[in-house]
Amino acid sequence: MYQYTEFDRQFVHLRAQQFRDQLERWQRGELTDEQLLPLRLQNGWYIQRYAPMARIAVPYGDINSAQLRMLAHIAREYDRPTPELLAHAQATQDQLQAAQPGLTLAAPPLRYGYGHFTTRTNVQFNWIPITRAADVMDLLASVHMHGIQTSGNDIRNITCEAYVGIAEDEIVDTRPFAEITRQWSSLHPEFTYLPRKFKIAFNGAAEDRAATGWYDIGLQALKNAAGEVGFAVKVGGGMGRTPVIGTVVREFLPWDQLLNYIEAIVRVYNSYGRRDNKWKARIKILVKSEGQQFIDAVEAEYRAILEQDGAPHTITQAELDRVTGHFVVPPLRPAGLPHGVNTSGQLYQRWLQQNVRGHRMAGLKAVTLSFKRVGFAPGDADGDTLDALAQLADQFSAGEARLTHEQNLLLPWVHEADVPALYEAARKLGLAQPNIGLLTDMIACPGGDFCSLANARSLPIAAAITERYQDLDELFDIGPIDLHMSGCINSCGHHHSGHIGILGVDKDGKEWYQITLGGSDGTQLSGPAIGGKVVGPSFSAAEVPDVIEALLDTYRALRKGGELFIDTLRRVGQDPFKAAANGARHPKAAEEAVA
Repeated sequence: MYQYTEFDRQFVHLRAQQFRDQLERWQRGELTDEQLLPLRLQNGWYIQRYAPMARIAVPYGDINSAQLRMLAHIAREYDRPTPELLAHAQATQDQLQAAQPGLTLAAPPLRYGYGHFTTRTNVQFNWIPITRAADVMDLLASVHMHGIQTSGNDIRNITCEAYVGIAEDEIVDTRPFAEITRQWSSLHPEFTYLPRKFKIAFNGAAEDRAATGWYDIGLQALKNAAGEVGFAVKVGGGMGRTPVIGTVVREFLPWDQLLNYIEAIVRVYNSYGRRDNKWKARIKILVKSEGQQFIDAVEAEYRAILEQDGAPHTITQAELDRVTGHFVVPPLRPAGLPHGVNTSGQLYQRWLQQNVRGHRMAGLKAVTLSFKRVGFAPGDADGDTLDALAQLADQFSAGEARLTHEQNLLLPWVHEADVPALYEAARKLGLAQPNIGLLTDMIACPGGDFCSLANARSLPIAAAITERYQDLDELFDIGPIDLHMSGCINSCGHHHSGHIGILGVDKDGKEWYQITLGGSDGTQLSGPAIGGKVVGPSFSAAEVPDVIEALLDTYRALRKGGELFIDTLRRVGQDPFKAAANGARHPKAAEEAVA
């Protein structure tokens, strides 16, 4: 993974010092709340439903054991509400629970002392007091981490697919390009206050596992007929209130022109993107409304950068080589750790099938640890678990790990001979569920339990579905399926791209949920990226698990041969599934839904 230079170290430490000064001025009354707002957002500090939320960047998902241990320390020592705040928050949640129509699900107690893995390879903490923010930033800087540009109207954390650098179908390792782009975009003086947030994703494999069609800029690595590396450039993808798939604006961009072309795109967006309506301020709205005119404007700006500005951001071979040198295979420990696993047993074989993937290097495997567990929110890891993950990374993966878009953690450098020993260790931690890619490997945002923007809670619904589908025989019979859940239209849970999507909506102060069908993130299993379609009026919280069951029962009744859920849905159309979903309504809730 990337190793910080002295400049990088000074950069994050200085940023922490600057924020400490800003925070102290705010505490003395020299800065108003309004003046502090953009300063804290630029450093990843939100004010959420009950307390501040810190969002920490993990660029392209790479994280090491020292960083995991620091996150564990922060979880234990800093992610702690006062007893009074916790009691108030829990009472509020209990009142919300009691107000829901027909809801019989137990309201889980609010948790603290943990980190949450997001769909964009960030880590979030929900209870750190803002007065301790600078201390946390200092600690993060000591292990080469930060929250810079994880929020605000700027270029956010750069992402790649989780198997970057190790995938068998890889065209090019895009991490060096992502890192170069990260360095270029960090505190870029022209792009600090864009019309809205801006997200960039790289994919370097034949299969699009980075969901590039759903990003403001999606970059797909490829080689032309001469074997030269470049990128197909998609612009204007995004979820939210108006889901849009990105438009290909360049079929092949030479790699050395990457920054010049991105600069042209963002300049055009910065100049013409709307600032009068935040719901229409994303670049997807500009691309959709202007079409070819937008592309023409980008090309004109690109020519000006090359011809008038002197192509200042052209990436040299020397610079690419320098950054690529940071992404070498780490020193691996000898294989051969002892274990007591019955490797022919069904449970282990199922885990091997779902959680272990091939590797571009002979003798190695990539192993995903599932953070979709009964009793835990998707993607949550407490301090002890984070410490244990650091130990697993050291013991089995040369001290390195990856956060995934699906809110799990991947170990990229595991000796094939040590996979049974890793399974044994992960099982003791409760992280060996053989469910990667299956129904219970669902994506869910924190929702109304924590987020101030959410219309409804995600976590109780996720818990109810998870508890209902704990029979592994049934899970494997259902087969691969993407279930994504968001607590509001901002789509942090990527519900638009789920084969089944669940969206929390507010109806007269009560939590309701829209169900969508047929979405795709762009993987081989799902097909080209597309947004799901709403099946009808929203459902009450109590109905959602029954609706999911009805949809899955319909699939199993209609499938042919080895069809997956998404295959059957596309073959027979949505009508049978809509009928099944609406047939699962509870009588009283059905009346309210129509009303």
